Amino acid sequence: MRLPSKFTPYKQSVISKFPIVLEALETSDMTVMTLYKKVKSNMNGLKEFMEILDCLFILKKITLEEERMLHYAG
Repeated sequence: MRLPSKFTPYKQSVISKFPIVLEALETSDMTVMTLYKKVKSNMNGLKEFMEILDCLFILKKITLEEERMLHYAG
């Protein structure tokens, strides 16, 4: 996971991509794959996308409903 540090600028960290994912989920709930297709042009691969989802889930910014739909918890 790329976090901001002396060697990793904020813009290259996963934290800088949180708003991209959250903005996509603000309009409607969606599956993980639908969300990935919508934001993948801003990601450095599936691994980074999953790391972002993990972080947002731990921070309680997104929830998983019915074991497949993501929801913006605001």
